[in-house]
Amino acid sequence: MLSIGAFAQIGQVTHRMLRHWDTAGVLKPAHVDPFTGYRSYDPSQLQRLHQIVALRELGFGLEEVSSILDRGATAEEIAGHLRHRAAQVEAEHRLATQRLQDVQRRLRLISKEKLMSRIEIIHKPLPAVRLAAGRFTVAEQPQIAGLIGGVFDRVAQALSGQSLATPIAQYTGSESGMEVIAGYASTADAVDGAEIIELPAVPEAICGMHLGAMDSIHESWQAVHDEVLARGLVPSGPCREVYLRAASEDQADWVTELQQPVSAP
Repeated sequence: MLSIGAFAQIGQVTHRMLRHWDTAGVLKPAHVDPFTGYRSYDPSQLQRLHQIVALRELGFGLEEVSSILDRGATAEEIAGHLRHRAAQVEAEHRLATQRLQDVQRRLRLISKEKLMSRIEIIHKPLPAVRLAAGRFTVAEQPQIAGLIGGVFDRVAQALSGQSLATPIAQYTGSESGMEVIAGYASTADAVDGAEIIELPAVPEAICGMHLGAMDSIHESWQAVHDEVLARGLVPSGPCREVYLRAASEDQADWVTELQQPVSAP
């Protein structure tokens, strides 16, 4: 028999991890002293220990590990688990890459000793807008970029045959994530394949014009919000982006109006 210390050392895991796996039923010790509670392991259990460590390093949860090892999973079932895990890792990688790009942009701004380039700011009311639109919710803001274009495309297809108005997006933050409404101004009462959404009129908004690609729009939004605070106001509703010019693929000549509803504190 191997002591818990020796077993942990061979498997390069901690005593705490072995106790956790025991509680979870994934790797029970061969013997537990009824008086001291001291755990001992049989050398034959080393193979299972190494299998658990390998599967955990691949990112499998304990329930999946148990399913693979205890329930006699077939090669095809294991392959299915691995394909699912590969998709998760790819999604995590995309999100991490987007976050890294955002951090790098912010570092470039700090290196210039300013938080952002200044943009022209105006204070104005916003009219009510009826949109033919789609909506979705994301848990993390970087996920928006990969989804919003598809929503605009689907709504444009639903409006096929009609002259498309300026595209508009509204962003509403909550504890669970960010809800995005994206579509085109429309006078229609109903549109197959799109939702009719009324954006209400806003008495006061601080607005700025962002020029260029979307990957630097955070800088312009920060300038808008800095101005909101500088004027002694507070954000009072979902912000909007109005894509006044958004045709070129490289986005170099895009023009986007940023609209933040505000009120007195």
